[in-house]
Amino acid sequence: MDVNCEGCAGCCLDWRPLGAPDDREREGRYRALDDAYHLVALSRDEIRGFVEAGLGDALVPRLFAADGDRTAVVDGHEVAGVGGRPAFLVGIRKLPKPVAPFDGDRVWLEACAFLDPSTLKCRIHDSDRYPDRCRTYPGHNLELDAETECERVERVHGEPGERLVDDAVPADLPAPPLSRGALGSTVFLHHDPDALDGAVGRLVAGEGVAADRAEFVACAAASAPGTAAVNDEHYERVRDRVLAADSWIGAAAEEWRAAAEDPGDRVADAPAPDSVEVDRGAPATTDWDG
Repeated sequence: MDVNCEGCAGCCLDWRPLGAPDDREREGRYRALDDAYHLVALSRDEIRGFVEAGLGDALVPRLFAADGDRTAVVDGHEVAGVGGRPAFLVGIRKLPKPVAPFDGDRVWLEACAFLDPSTLKCRIHDSDRYPDRCRTYPGHNLELDAETECERVERVHGEPGERLVDDAVPADLPAPPLSRGALGSTVFLHHDPDALDGAVGRLVAGEGVAADRAEFVACAAASAPGTAAVNDEHYERVRDRVLAADSWIGAAAEEWRAAAEDPGDRVADAPAPDSVEVDRGAPATTDWDG
């Protein structure tokens, strides 16, 4: 597998305002309740790694609307669940950033918290925190013969073969996030639905607060792979740690949201990305030719 990511970052951006051709995450039996585009599901061990690195405030849960009998009613919302417990994934937050993908104008788009808006490179690409599903993307799409984000970008903003240079499936793909053995590893069940009063409604509205995110992140980190079990002591400890997290992500999120215009709007005025992120501790990236 070989992909050309320079000047693209289509899999790290919500580029629907620039012509992304579908909204597949809100179709089918399980439909994402949030409006984030291309949320990457993290494993339990990756979630723990982010928390231990002081980056628990970079994470966000995803719940799903569902049809059939595998649902739970939480906070007035019918969501996918098992035995009255809501099922969820955990991914990385998206923040509005001034970016210029696809050789276009600089515009405001929701982007992965770790995307450098200047170079369009991932700030954690060469670190232990880089998620396996990012490292092997679009391997699962290729394995299932499903259209990749690279090909979507080619279809709207490029030529065939410009982004997806080679379509060989990687040999070291992680298990699919919704596979049979995903329970407790990438798919989690919240053990105390009563603790989610108000949280689900805020998350669905895009108004989730730190305490809402911490509830789900802590539950995921305290889950036991292959089971629905959650270690209460570990859950309490992780929730406190996520609530106390004060990484560069949190402060940058506030400044970006205060400066941002509507998604897709041209950037008329924006703070310098390095002052918002690098000066607060974000890892720097180099230009593509560097």
